[in-house]
Amino acid sequence: MADKPLRSRKSYGKTDKDGFIHRSWIKATGLPDHAFDGRPIIGIANTWSELVTCQVGLRDLAEYVKRGVWEAGGVPVEFPAMSLPETQMRPTAMLFRNLLAMEVEESIRANPIDGVVLLGGCDKTTPGLLMGAASVDLPAIFVSSGPMLNGKFQGRDLGSGTDVWRFSEAVRAGEISLETFMAAESAMSRSAGVCNTMGTASTMASLTEALGIALPMNAALPAVDSRRKVLAHMSGRRIVELVKADIKPSDIMTRAAFENAILMHAAIGGSTNAVVHLLALAGRLGVPLSLDDFDALGREVPLLVNLMPSGRFLMEDFCYAGGAPAVARELGDLYRRDALTVSGQTQGEIADRAEVWNREVIAPRSSPFGPNSGLWVLRGNLCPRGAILKPSAASPNLLIHRGRAVVFETIEDYHARIDDPDLEVEASSILVLKGCGPKGYPGMPEVGNMGLPPKLLAKGVTDMVRISDARMSGTAYGTVILHVSPEAEDGGPLALVRSGDEIVFDGPARRLDLLVDQAELDARQAAWEAARPASPHQRGWYRLYVETVQQADLGADLDFLVGRSSADVERESH
Repeated sequence: MADKPLRSRKSYGKTDKDGFIHRSWIKATGLPDHAFDGRPIIGIANTWSELVTCQVGLRDLAEYVKRGVWEAGGVPVEFPAMSLPETQMRPTAMLFRNLLAMEVEESIRANPIDGVVLLGGCDKTTPGLLMGAASVDLPAIFVSSGPMLNGKFQGRDLGSGTDVWRFSEAVRAGEISLETFMAAESAMSRSAGVCNTMGTASTMASLTEALGIALPMNAALPAVDSRRKVLAHMSGRRIVELVKADIKPSDIMTRAAFENAILMHAAIGGSTNAVVHLLALAGRLGVPLSLDDFDALGREVPLLVNLMPSGRFLMEDFCYAGGAPAVARELGDLYRRDALTVSGQTQGEIADRAEVWNREVIAPRSSPFGPNSGLWVLRGNLCPRGAILKPSAASPNLLIHRGRAVVFETIEDYHARIDDPDLEVEASSILVLKGCGPKGYPGMPEVGNMGLPPKLLAKGVTDMVRISDARMSGTAYGTVILHVSPEAEDGGPLALVRSGDEIVFDGPARRLDLLVDQAELDARQAAWEAARPASPHQRGWYRLYVETVQQADLGADLDFLVGRSSADVERESH
């Protein structure tokens, strides 16, 4: 054991009334006397839910974690954590990421545990678990649920989300029948697990490896692969060792670790959603990280991974090609090789043991799959605090563009008018969506990749510049400018855009500007402020969220949750 006494001994090591109460009531779960002889008590935060395909396999996976904990001399105690089904929750799962983080933080702090294994998978579940654990800073390790198997339909592979958007546009353009669209539904999701594309879930799982908070191959092993059970078992063993060595998230997720996460993100063509999650996580740990770091660091990195939505393969193929460790190997001297991981190895040691088994899936840096693919961080009078674009998912011919705005004040306005054959829109137009930021929706939904007008789809238009204060699914694609900050609901310049205004987008120069003179913008701002209605969110979580959520450029965390709470709770419960 380390010299530092186990935290759990404050509850289970006493021989007085309080110790009697703590031990007696948990003994009713079937724990024997020797479970309290000084063994580490390991919490297992499980987001299992039947509402989430991503996490429906975690009930079984937890048992393998427990095997590893027992084997290493610890005592596992599983507890539930809120599950956030991306495809089921309304108005958006992102509204509840911070609520999950609060729940996990307080569950860890309040209970007599010495370390925690975090079981998650779906898009917002991974960062929510990590944020909560980081705030307490007890030893922790992350285990993802794993990606689902490749979709199979009419002799070809289907990718989660990416092919939904593609098929949906094809139906609207009259290229495929509604019957074909519906038939693909069951063929796309063939097993438990997260999206099989490099969407947000698989991106965040890959970044847990780059951050060092998960064991190698955590991201790529399929949910139904027996090796994921082995990984869970070994994670259970390892958390006991982390407790004994007193290695905490703050020791692992350092500035170098976040730099590795950004480098990995660029190399895999990761989801734009990772930006708000990494910024929020860094804020919990006190690690300096800014929006501009994503652009500055990502410029060094070409696209190495050929996965949807930026390529053609899927996560099952990524696994067989070598997964995140193989990407780390290809990143070579760009990677922060001395960074420590929960495995006990450095990132360099993990990379040196990796191999690339399929060059179609993971390309070498000397001959990459695509050009530099880090996210672009845009500035200008339309986004003074920033906006982002994923160039690897965009159309090259639109990366420098000037067009007139077609404005939708809300997502409901968009749905009501986008299919109207009389909509005044041209291929050169720029679609602008407001009211979908952290405060505006609320929760910043994945609606930024607006579907194109059918009247243009019928003419063969396949992409347009789209701008919003929303997010988009990591499985989506297109020339989509996202996370405009400040958002419209917070009085940002986006609120002032009117249909017909000219907008200039210059991706290589990282500029996004509204061509309206300042006097006119000032007049519009005054009118907007005068007409601003009171918030409709006057109770419960919605009110707390809207009143305290930060803007996207700061990670959309709640302002009072930034930083750490510590693991110390001095007062007894009796």
